[in-house]
Amino acid sequence: MKPLAARMLMAVALGATCAGALAAPAEPASDAAFEFIVIGHTFPGETGDDDLKRTIARADKARPAFVVAAGIKSASEACSDKLYQQRKALLNKSDRPLMVVLAAGDWTDCRNSAGRSNALERLNRIRELYFDNRESLGERKLELNRQSTITKFRSYAENAYWERGGVLFATINLPANNNHYLSEAGRNSEYEDRFVANRAWLQRLFGMAKRRKLEGLVLFSDGDLQAHVEQGFSLLAGFSARQDGFAETRKLVRTLAQKYPGKVLLVDTARPVPEAAGAKGAEPAGTLSWRGNLGHVTLTGEWNAVRVEPGNAGLFTLVPDSHPPQAGKGEARKAEKAEKAEKGDKPGKAERAP
Repeated sequence: MKPLAARMLMAVALGATCAGALAAPAEPASDAAFEFIVIGHTFPGETGDDDLKRTIARADKARPAFVVAAGIKSASEACSDKLYQQRKALLNKSDRPLMVVLAAGDWTDCRNSAGRSNALERLNRIRELYFDNRESLGERKLELNRQSTITKFRSYAENAYWERGGVLFATINLPANNNHYLSEAGRNSEYEDRFVANRAWLQRLFGMAKRRKLEGLVLFSDGDLQAHVEQGFSLLAGFSARQDGFAETRKLVRTLAQKYPGKVLLVDTARPVPEAAGAKGAEPAGTLSWRGNLGHVTLTGEWNAVRVEPGNAGLFTLVPDSHPPQAGKGEARKAEKAEKAEKGDKPGKAERAP
């Protein structure tokens, strides 16, 4: 090759390389701190859709790395395809990548027209509608790794994991109503099959985090495993009429956490019962507590943020909401309407909307 031609070829190659470098999106530094947000969207006195729209908008303004939505609907709402699709459309409007953690209200109490349990059929339908590919919801997509890619567990697409900043994040299907454990003989196959899938999922997650030497592992679930709580011995425990549907999974998480050198953060999406907030021994709302390397976030309200600082000894910090929505919004609305009624004003359509 002639010297001039060689120089021209090198110039073209260099120009292409520079252009590619300029066009490539900047990747966040692996050690850069970031936040994620967990949202709830069904609250007393307000409609689920309005709550969800407002909460997603609040989350978007905070610019988190991703958002985790606590369930699709409340237990009192219909288990219909129409509602499932309607909520999916709303969740997809999130500007940030959004992952869904299935809640008990989404499927466990669903019944058909004859009044019989329709839980498994509805669960499978949700899987088809929400978890049919390897992408998150939201306008900015995040690639996920689903348990359904394993042939043996191809039904469990709701269990997914992703990684950021040296931390592994994962969802796991553990409904809050005692893990959907049914005491009736011969009717517990759903629980038993899901336990086998969840056990394999947890072993895979902890094994991966340990092998890659990741700093932390975050598990999102609906039900509270209570793995971080000191279990005292009780003679009455063995005589309990109600089987603990979380017992085996709790034991497994504790065992795996003891062998993992990093931090394990459990984030369950069930909010504490208001009247139990002041009960003796109850964990206060809006806290992050630890037992060894096992941490637990108690969520409260509609919007919670957790900061992740790779390389920091604490790794996780619960971020206080500096701009919370007004407390007692439903009551404030009623008072406002009553005041207008006294003045002879009738609230219009725009005034009824949040």
